[in-house]
Amino acid sequence: MLRDMTFNDLIHVQENKELVFIDVRSPSEYHESTIPGSINIPLFDDKERAEIGTIYKQVSVQAAKDRGLEIVSAKLPAFIKEFSKIPGEKVVFCWRGGMRSKTSATVLDLMGIRTVRLQGGYNAYRKWVVNTLEKMDLKADAYVLHGLTGTGKTAILLKLKEKGYPVLDLEGLANHRGSIFGQIGQIPNNQRTFDSLLVNELLQWQENTPYVLMEAESKRVGKVMLPDLIMKKKEQGLQLIIELPFEVRVQHILEDYRPWEYQKECIEAFEKIKNRIHTPIAAEIESKLHQAEYGQAVSLLLEYYYDPRYSYTADQYSHNAKITIYANSIDEATAKVEKVLKEKLVITN
Repeated sequence: MLRDMTFNDLIHVQENKELVFIDVRSPSEYHESTIPGSINIPLFDDKERAEIGTIYKQVSVQAAKDRGLEIVSAKLPAFIKEFSKIPGEKVVFCWRGGMRSKTSATVLDLMGIRTVRLQGGYNAYRKWVVNTLEKMDLKADAYVLHGLTGTGKTAILLKLKEKGYPVLDLEGLANHRGSIFGQIGQIPNNQRTFDSLLVNELLQWQENTPYVLMEAESKRVGKVMLPDLIMKKKEQGLQLIIELPFEVRVQHILEDYRPWEYQKECIEAFEKIKNRIHTPIAAEIESKLHQAEYGQAVSLLLEYYYDPRYSYTADQYSHNAKITIYANSIDEATAKVEKVLKEKLVITN
């Protein structure tokens, strides 16, 4: 029997059993945004979806349905086989919980494959995400990592996360490093994907931890905007200022960005900011990038662009409680942050 369930209902069900979400939309829709962890088994590929859409607009609704049925009939055996490989309770969804998910769930039910259809589809899930972010009150305190560019704030967070500390890696969720060079070697997430991943992370920390670690990001990270609850929590948090030697910062940036692999992308990114730098210095940086003298280019960027900009930003947090952590390496800085966390936890308890 075909069952429809809202996303709120499914959350309660998921507390007691493993649910597998299956997105039956086209591959391009799936890659644009989906429910995190879902599997894509498309009823129509992108070309077929476009064809049916054209028939719907230019001919008639019935003609589009007839063509859709013709396409689906030919691929049903393979479609059903893909579903049968997946263990556990299956939840299918399309964009609005319409014909694609209904057709999929009905056919699967007839073949004895128990399936639930997400009421309202991905659109309903997206509304749930937005509503959750708007109403959520993150109870955990924030410990916020600050530091000049290259001090390895994200690397420190990831090392702490590996050790089991509660870390909210905003750059990881955005798939962007947060600077004008931040998308080099990466494919930034859009707002929908970021919001979905963020909600998943925040729900983990809602009741189970007294604090959460994050980096002092600006409102925009790559293609996404941070929600107000994160900005507010960041501004109220304990500020941990990381200070590393200049040459260590340069080396870390080189290891992280690997400009020798992305020379063209680095030059293109620099074009977007070079008019903000004193002309002779900008010309020297550009020359160093073209000559593959990346260490010198990074040093000049830090000295004449990123460090002065950070000093201005840091002034905005002058009223906050803060602890400065001096270290000679990212590993040492990580150990010192961990020591602070343990001391704070002892005091709190």
